[in-house]
Amino acid sequence: MTDFLPTGIQLTYLVAASLFILGLKKLGSPATARQGNVVAAVGMLLAIVATLLDRQVLNYEMILLGLAIGSAIGAIAAYKVQMTEMPQMVGLLNGLGGAASALVAVAEFWRLLAGSEPIPLDVNISMLLDVLIGGVTFTGSFVAFAKLQGIMSGSPITFPFQQPFNALLLVAYVVGSAFLLISPGNLPVFLAVVTVSLVLGVMFVIPIGGGDMPVVISLLNSLSGIAAAAAGFVVMNNMLIIAGALVGASGLILTEIMCKAMNRSLFSVLFSAFGTGSAGGGAAASGGATDKSVRSIDPEEGAMMLGYARSVVIVPGYGMAVAQAQHSVRELADQLERMGVDVKYAIHPVAGRMPGHMNVLLAEANVPYEQLHDMDDINPQFDQTDVALVIGANDVVNPAARSDANSPIYGMPILEVDKAKQTIVIKRGMSAGFAGVDNDLFYKNKTTMLFGSAKDMVAKLVSEVKQL
Repeated sequence: MTDFLPTGIQLTYLVAASLFILGLKKLGSPATARQGNVVAAVGMLLAIVATLLDRQVLNYEMILLGLAIGSAIGAIAAYKVQMTEMPQMVGLLNGLGGAASALVAVAEFWRLLAGSEPIPLDVNISMLLDVLIGGVTFTGSFVAFAKLQGIMSGSPITFPFQQPFNALLLVAYVVGSAFLLISPGNLPVFLAVVTVSLVLGVMFVIPIGGGDMPVVISLLNSLSGIAAAAAGFVVMNNMLIIAGALVGASGLILTEIMCKAMNRSLFSVLFSAFGTGSAGGGAAASGGATDKSVRSIDPEEGAMMLGYARSVVIVPGYGMAVAQAQHSVRELADQLERMGVDVKYAIHPVAGRMPGHMNVLLAEANVPYEQLHDMDDINPQFDQTDVALVIGANDVVNPAARSDANSPIYGMPILEVDKAKQTIVIKRGMSAGFAGVDNDLFYKNKTTMLFGSAKDMVAKLVSEVKQL
């Protein structure tokens, strides 16, 4: 039995890794996403049980206590968090993952420091990489959380010589790491590189803001996975290496998709301080907004436009999320379908504050998956759409991205709602979007504005549609 135990643990790890891959595959579709979560969770449970059976585990009491406390906190947080706060939740989880990985490296360094044997070169390199990536992920994710939560400004925070200062920090980390490779076990230098990694995380995220935050969230998610893989090399755990590599790779792929959806390179996201609302055509548009006029309607007029249409495309945005209007939107869609209207939903890849935000909200309201259409599928259909109903979306429907070469968002793929026969925009006011760019859509001849809270306005639309 004793001889079989190591082999059994590795076989269990193999099964768990297979379940992780299957879970990731199922997460690729809203229809199977819940199954994917369950499958991946079962894989993680198997990995944890197999690790606890490892003969190298010395203190089961402390581990079980940590599991109990962590599970309780996680369950309460998951139960109480609002869907509008899910990006902040993801940011916190990314940060805690990075912190856990970095602590593994710190603990291993402390253990080896107390021993009599020298620290192996490969372990030393793994620890230094783990500290760097985990530390950056930890503090960077908490800064992202603070920006999204409104604790600190969501706009880019910059100061003179910021990039040279960041470069100096990175050089300091490299020099400190080189010293530790030559002279392993130097505690003051090790603590210094840990501190530098934490400062780098803060400096990494503070100059990023505006519409780039979904990219930052997915990138930090990737970094948390890479940090976990590095921790796996530190403690020589195959399961941790595989799981971390899967998270890191999938996060990088998602980051690339987000950048493509915004027509921006990752370099420009990280270093251009986009989102101040004061650059290029965005500022000019905002400044000239007072010379333009918009056409506003009341819910009764909006209901008539929707109720007598043959086809309606609903475009949800962050305003819908803030107002928790997804259930009212589903009710409106059901009412329109009972009147014979063809209803579809158009989902932009970066709508909301994190990838998939709108999909999750609509799934919560039990919107049929087949009614959800991504940008590439729905854009060719807007020419034949009678009414496009935009609920709290802004930058992702701004025609300036297609027509104004001076706009900061020029070239960003958008949902082409301006090509519909009529467009209704539900919005509280005329403020610019998260990217700080005024929206040309509001001033189009075919656009009408329905001012007010998304939840209130949609509820009134439902009531008026029922009267038709």
